Amino acid sequence: MKRILTVILLLAAAALLWQLFQLYLQNNKLKYSLGSIEGKLNNINEENGKFQADLEYFASPENLEKELRSRFNYKKPSEKLIIVIPSKSE
Repeated sequence: MKRILTVILLLAAAALLWQLFQLYLQNNKLKYSLGSIEGKLNNINEENGKFQADLEYFASPENLEKELRSRFNYKKPSEKLIIVIPSKSE
């Protein structure tokens, strides 16, 4: 009777240890996933900060006009547009 009880207790302890080991593995996997997600979050927050800075910059009409002129060769109706192309020797 004692032997059967001892075997049952050993099997129960082994099952408990197996479950603890599985929880340990799952915990490590989740920590790795959390680190990866936190890294992505930091990158997104940096990108968001850059977009906020751009939004503040382009909120000013003077800056918006300056960018339109430089990027898209924008001109006012009363102005003449001259595009200077550097020579090949430069």
